Amino acid sequence: MNSDKKKNIFLIGPMGAGKSTVGRYLSQSLDMFFYDSDAEIEKRTGVDIDWVFEVEGESEFRIREEKVINELTNKTGIILSTGGGSILSLKSRGLLQSRGIVIYLRTSIKEQLIRTKMDKKRPLLSLKSNENEKILRSLSVIRDPIYNKISDFVVDTVNNDVPCIASNIIRFFYDFSKVN
Repeated sequence: MNSDKKKNIFLIGPMGAGKSTVGRYLSQSLDMFFYDSDAEIEKRTGVDIDWVFEVEGESEFRIREEKVINELTNKTGIILSTGGGSILSLKSRGLLQSRGIVIYLRTSIKEQLIRTKMDKKRPLLSLKSNENEKILRSLSVIRDPIYNKISDFVVDTVNNDVPCIASNIIRFFYDFSKVN
């Protein structure tokens, strides 16, 4: 195991799980740098994620995402919020697992629908909100087993506020760091 692994926290989970919000909170609490892989892609391309999806397609987006995750996970002492589908890449999964502590922020489909309802920047969701539950369920069937498999720790975000979620992660982070 990489000795720097205990110095990074990588947040994975579906859209609307709270990865960016929790990541920013953890960053302040632990005095660590925060990165959001989607925001980093937007910064580098100069366009929104949904534009990249629409113009280049999901496969090209995933190539960009892999590259960004490789660069960011090479840093030490960071918190990284990843895109919900980043774990579809075997390479990205390997990078996350070998270079940091992987925390799965688990949430319900119902909660995802509530949290993403007003957000128009979700390329995989439909503008017709009645289709989104079906979309989220189909994504969950594929992704949930992967999130569970590669995570070091799972935190439920439903009925938990950000300070409580962060507190659970921080406790695990310190315990993990002592053991490894």
